[in-house]
Amino acid sequence: MKREPSRRALIQWSLAAGAALSVGPARIIEILERTAGTRVAQAAAATPTKRSIHLRAGNGGLAWYTLLWPHNDIAATAASNPTTTWPFTSTDTRVIQGTGGALTLGPNTPFANAPAERQMTAFMAGTNEAHTANPNSIVRSLNGNSMFAIAAVLQAENPTVVPVITVDDVQLGTAPGAPRGAVVPSGRDIVGLFNSAASRAGGLLDRARYAGHADLYRAHFETLAQLNRAAGRSTTLDAYATARGAARFVGTNLAAQLAITTADETAYGIDATMRADVAEIARTLIVAAKAFQLRLTSSVIMPALRDDPHTAFQDPTNLMATTAALRRVLDAFMADLAQRTDAITGQSLADSIVITIDGDTPKDPLVRTNWGDNTYENSNWLYVYGGGKLKSGWFGSIDRNAQVRGFDPTTGAATAYDGDLQAQAAVAAVAYAITGGDRRRVQDFTRVDISGLIV
Repeated sequence: MKREPSRRALIQWSLAAGAALSVGPARIIEILERTAGTRVAQAAAATPTKRSIHLRAGNGGLAWYTLLWPHNDIAATAASNPTTTWPFTSTDTRVIQGTGGALTLGPNTPFANAPAERQMTAFMAGTNEAHTANPNSIVRSLNGNSMFAIAAVLQAENPTVVPVITVDDVQLGTAPGAPRGAVVPSGRDIVGLFNSAASRAGGLLDRARYAGHADLYRAHFETLAQLNRAAGRSTTLDAYATARGAARFVGTNLAAQLAITTADETAYGIDATMRADVAEIARTLIVAAKAFQLRLTSSVIMPALRDDPHTAFQDPTNLMATTAALRRVLDAFMADLAQRTDAITGQSLADSIVITIDGDTPKDPLVRTNWGDNTYENSNWLYVYGGGKLKSGWFGSIDRNAQVRGFDPTTGAATAYDGDLQAQAAVAAVAYAITGGDRRRVQDFTRVDISGLIV
């Protein structure tokens, strides 16, 4: 029973040490095959599920994202009804047909030039939970299990050093078999996390992790020696005198590889004019992209605007600057991933990502004065980037007359709004996207038929 966790620890160590030494994953796999055997090498090479980013826009912050992906009918009537919360003219707006429903794009919509199958999916789901930083009606709709914890369970097959990272006070939640989340106060602190993960008691180089498995412990150090030789760095020899010294070396080198550079900030548009909280989203995504490439983690959960923008429309300059900055950051993240590949599979990281955006309340989409917290039929919604595994566009809607519609998960067709049922379907769809399209694995958590939502 203990052997498999110990084998996983060896894989985790090898990935971290290889990353620190700039040894490519393909070379790491070759070394593991020699030092620990074919089965360990095959396990290390596997990447069966997608990585994920979860943006939690609590305390009214979800409202900002409705200015990126609005309800179609409300955007269509904005020119004749300027009290709606779609601030763009008809000449700045276009409607595309997604693979599941229509989607309205404006000048500040991220991924606007992507093909239809790579556009956003929006699910009417859950209930309004105004003034909550960690809302639950959507993400914990599957028998109380958390969407984020379910994702972590599904991603457990991916060999990583720290399976899931939570930023600030966002909550991972629970699900059967879920790992514990590593908590950091900010995106920048993810860098230090890996130093701690390597060097602390119980960390990657703690001999106690291999108790009773001398063969794996020997493989661990033989792997370390061969990784060092593969790196071709004579300057690192002294660092391997003791396991603790090696841990410090690995932590230091990982920190250097994850560090945010001036070039990173320029690519993501971070400058003195960008709102501090949007810049914090950008910095967390910068580190996440690097950690994904190094196979250090599979999931990052983070706050993503919590400013309760009741008066947003009283300051049009800030409103446009905020939405433009969100678009710039999300587009830069996708471009960053597109430039990075998994060295084992050769797959672009942009093809291996799922993004969710949820919040407590998206606010009233028809009245911009004091942008009220209430929503029609107490509705809420979830945005998902499914990476081609989900049908894109809106499922459910609110129209210009405040009529709310839900969706039938089996067919995708419009139906009466049932926030709980549709939340379950939305979370199941997220799980399906993360598995890369494995319905059997989703059924470990729910039997909701999502045939109408998936590709």
